[in-house]
Amino acid sequence: MNTITRHYIDGAFVEPHGREVMDIIKPTNGQVIGRVTLADEEDTRRAIAAAKSAFTTFGQSTKEERTQILRRLHEAALARVDDLTAAMVEEYGGVVRFAGLMVQSGVNAFLATEKALQELPLTRNWGQTMVTLEPVGVAGLITAWNANALFICLKLASAVAAGCTVVIKPSEMSSLQTQVLIEALHDANLPKGVLNVVTGRGNVVGAELVRNPDVAKISFTGSVGVGKSIMRDGADTMKRVTLELGGKSPTILLDDAVLDQAIPSALVMAFLNSGQACAAGTRLLVPQSRLDQVKRAIVDAMPSFPVGDPADPNTAVGPMVSQKQYEQVQSYIRKGIEEGAEVLVGGEGHPPGFEAGYFVKPTVFVNVKNDMTIAQEEIFGPVLSVISYDSEDEAIRIANDSKYGLHAAVLGTDIQRAHRVAGQINAGRIVINNMTDDPKAPWGGFKYSGVGREYGQYGIEAFLEPRAILA
Repeated sequence: MNTITRHYIDGAFVEPHGREVMDIIKPTNGQVIGRVTLADEEDTRRAIAAAKSAFTTFGQSTKEERTQILRRLHEAALARVDDLTAAMVEEYGGVVRFAGLMVQSGVNAFLATEKALQELPLTRNWGQTMVTLEPVGVAGLITAWNANALFICLKLASAVAAGCTVVIKPSEMSSLQTQVLIEALHDANLPKGVLNVVTGRGNVVGAELVRNPDVAKISFTGSVGVGKSIMRDGADTMKRVTLELGGKSPTILLDDAVLDQAIPSALVMAFLNSGQACAAGTRLLVPQSRLDQVKRAIVDAMPSFPVGDPADPNTAVGPMVSQKQYEQVQSYIRKGIEEGAEVLVGGEGHPPGFEAGYFVKPTVFVNVKNDMTIAQEEIFGPVLSVISYDSEDEAIRIANDSKYGLHAAVLGTDIQRAHRVAGQINAGRIVINNMTDDPKAPWGGFKYSGVGREYGQYGIEAFLEPRAILA
């Protein structure tokens, strides 16, 4: 049994003022594996005060000093990669092959951000004008449970690179992962007060960060509903915000696609992180003329996406994070059936042999219309909607017929054509043929998928304000 009672404030692990204790549940069997004492408003205010005090010095630090800190953070986190991956598998149910990639991406964010900082000019001059990019101040970083270590590392790297001090509110559902990560980052020996971490509920700790006038910036990853409330409530103190919210990402399969390559790629994107990913490609748009071929190809490919123990490297789909999430996915599967979509594979209930825990059947619907609930709302589970189209223009129209615009994919053999189609999709990031990544490329969404961008220079600039001095 893991018992977590301390938070990280002003360079030290401290006992909280908050008294609420929450159980940590293992999603593979629903058993309690730990308990965490949650922070309250008093703990949050203490962390903000530490960050505010530290900013008076750290906000004046040089680019060279910040790059050295980013290097130390990378080395410290790197030493605990295996522990972080194991915690993600146990506490969250992330399949080990994906969890390892997410943790490594988070650790590598420190090095990628260091390079981006070195290439980013913080002073620009023309004529008698000088413009400097200044850190905004204390930043509140609020992270989600589906890739907690990645989000913490990414946001922290960008904020530190900009010269900001931070108060992190990680998801309370990721307390074991957070504990391992903060123990690691403590070894980087940051100046006291630069990094503060208080684990608590969003309506307690998160709300205090949003309303507190000493917090200048909020960077949030999570739901659209919470993102809206941050924008609304943060306006009272003129908060700068970066919001990375939901997605209902389209994957356009062009008529020249080779199906034995394209369909496995589409399913990888659909079942990414067991479907609990904002970038998951949960709408597959296919030519009507090839629909029957696609259906056969999906059925043939599904054995390569087995449900199972997330610690098994052969497992592709693990459990949902909680009973609540399991029930939400089940309700969407029922809704799809009620609205007339056809279940090609999967369906309601637990997969055979996995009645314990929060496992669901990877489900693919066909005969889906884009105005159906399962095609418009983010399910956050391994549920794919196959939608047919008659022309390339119609495919683009369907892809853009969504309130979201975070991620998209185009699958086809004619790369020039794929680029042309990608250029007409309203999404913040679009991949061609594979789920590729580039740590320099911006990450964020159009429309309801958010405000602002993360990664690389774009992520650092989100924590900076330009100041002009004219002689």
